[in-house]
Amino acid sequence: MQYWLLKSDPDVYSWEHLVRDRTTVWDGIRNYQARINLRAMQPGDVAFIYHSQTDKAVVGVAKVISAPHPDPKDAAWTAVDLAAEVSLGSSVSLDVIKVNAILKHMPLVRHTRLSVMPITKAQADELLRLGK
Repeated sequence: MQYWLLKSDPDVYSWEHLVRDRTTVWDGIRNYQARINLRAMQPGDVAFIYHSQTDKAVVGVAKVISAPHPDPKDAAWTAVDLAAEVSLGSSVSLDVIKVNAILKHMPLVRHTRLSVMPITKAQADELLRLGK
């Protein structure tokens, strides 16, 4: 199993939308490195949802429920299907991530424009601990 952080603009598609919809096609990603990361995802992988723009915080946990497939809006790009798993009891802000010894080395801090990024199991465990 792999762990991922997926950035979403909550004004476009928020964690609350995913909870309401229960599942979604995670599409619309138009960055080559993010596409490589999407293509590495497998069913059962864990995806932390990060609200960019406004909240700047990890807010929920989803599960990858499909193999990578062509983006329905543009087959040159890649999408995966996600299912909402659990809302974090307390969101984990970017400010907290930047000063946490385990989290401060996440790609989120170093590669701020990347919307799909791998994280380690230790980082996933720390996000869950902080989000309880």
